[in-house]
Amino acid sequence: MRFQTEIAKARLDLGQVITRTAEQAQSILGADGAAVEMEQGEEMVYQAATGIAAKQLGMRLAKVGSLSGLCVATQQMLTCEDAEADDRVDQAACRAVGLRSMILVPLRHEGLPVGALKVMSRRPRAFRAEDLQTLDLISEVIAAAMAHATEHDLQVEEARALYRRATQDSLTGLGNRALFHDRLHQGLAQARRTGHRVGVVLLDMDGLKALNDAHGHRAGDAALRALGQRLRQVVRETDLAARLGGDEFAVLLAPLADREAAERVALKFADQVKGPLAFEGKSLPVMASVGVAVFPEDGADPESLLQSADEAMYAFKRARGAQR
Repeated sequence: MRFQTEIAKARLDLGQVITRTAEQAQSILGADGAAVEMEQGEEMVYQAATGIAAKQLGMRLAKVGSLSGLCVATQQMLTCEDAEADDRVDQAACRAVGLRSMILVPLRHEGLPVGALKVMSRRPRAFRAEDLQTLDLISEVIAAAMAHATEHDLQVEEARALYRRATQDSLTGLGNRALFHDRLHQGLAQARRTGHRVGVVLLDMDGLKALNDAHGHRAGDAALRALGQRLRQVVRETDLAARLGGDEFAVLLAPLADREAAERVALKFADQVKGPLAFEGKSLPVMASVGVAVFPEDGADPESLLQSADEAMYAFKRARGAQR
């Protein structure tokens, strides 16, 4: 009953189910250690390990020549009275763990063998017939818990995939307008509480229309993808790069030290994204104009910050045109 309760607590996380399985099996049987070994190709991998096996987490055993591999292959509960006198076991691995006797019960998911639960003792002949019956009952609980956890993990992954698709620009892989505005609202709310600054950098790709007219939209899309990739390579992990639409990109700088830091970063972006792109034997120009706005000096809300950054960007574009 205690084991079922502990597994129920972890029912939504397959990793926790496996870890609690090892912990509770060791506790219930009064053993010195336990492990859950999962099948990966031709190997068995310690995916959870407790007690004397704890230091062996991640250890790999060949399925052929190990008792856990035999357990999975035969789908039968197996016992080892003394590892030093049993030619079915991987004796080197047993010595590394420090075990002399063990019980293994196969684990199944949707009727298929996926691994084995191993309970172990430092002493030879440490387990009784009742221990085998207990582990047999436990294995049924584990199978149900693994099925439930896996189903939940799939649902969570599907939900995450939907969120990624809803917040990711399909052409560049950057965040999209919706994600950028959401993070900008969050960043401003946090900045108001902490007194920190937030920076917004707008980037406008120069010459996209001319590129499309001269070489076609496939060339324009390639240039946009290249700009997005180059931008992703230079932003910090704490910043968010997004494509707002068309030829317009943005980077949210948070946290930000001061305006000078934002302006230095913006110029770095402009320098890093420019450069020729090889496309179907042609050399296409990739370049962007940049503009910076900083909270709270340039605006107290997303709209005013973006407007200020937009004005700065066009001032940058005009100044560069005058220099040419």
